[in-house]
Amino acid sequence: MLSVLFDFSGTLFRIESTESWLRAVLDESGIALPEPELAQAAKALEVAGALPGGAFPAQLPEHLAEVWKIRDESAELHRAAYTGLSRQVPLPDPRLHDALYDRHRTPAAWAPYPDAEEVLHQLCERGVGIGVVSNIGWDLRPIFREHGLDRYVDTYVLSYEHGVQKPDPRLFATACEALEVEPGEVLMVGDDARADGGAAALGCRVHLVEHLPVAERPDGLRPVLDLVG
Repeated sequence: MLSVLFDFSGTLFRIESTESWLRAVLDESGIALPEPELAQAAKALEVAGALPGGAFPAQLPEHLAEVWKIRDESAELHRAAYTGLSRQVPLPDPRLHDALYDRHRTPAAWAPYPDAEEVLHQLCERGVGIGVVSNIGWDLRPIFREHGLDRYVDTYVLSYEHGVQKPDPRLFATACEALEVEPGEVLMVGDDARADGGAAALGCRVHLVEHLPVAERPDGLRPVLDLVG
């Protein structure tokens, strides 16, 4: 096994909680909400599925159904899908919906899983090529740089930069080409059986991890070290 491809959200990194997300934006905007109202708004945003990397919508509004299907194919579609979901929830200032979207793209909104650096470091020590393949609508490279993990990544293949989203095999093929390896020499590690499992159609092996809060998954990535031998 010469190369490993990793998903981003729910695999190497986890987004902050919906309440932390909303609280940070309110603080930055200078808007104070009573705690019960803040908690209620955060819960409503979570149910709406407004936080990228968080829970999926409990019920997808009909007018967003089409854009939701292809949300990761461009930056514009991604923003439209998630701000559209956010706007289902009344907030004190309508500008907060765009501010929330902007917040989730910052390094402060993301935390690496506890074993992410250790696993990436050991793979690099073994000479294993590393790629990140993500369904996303924005550039996640600054997240990796800020958290000190960019030095381990040889290539990033992001859906919005290619107009193709997982499970389409073309995204995984692009990563294999960038790493100069055949699919049979690649392990894809992700948290979504459907999206990340698309690598199997190309001939890659697939290993799934659980999409859990950071504190609840201290060593979920370590089995990858055994899988690459």
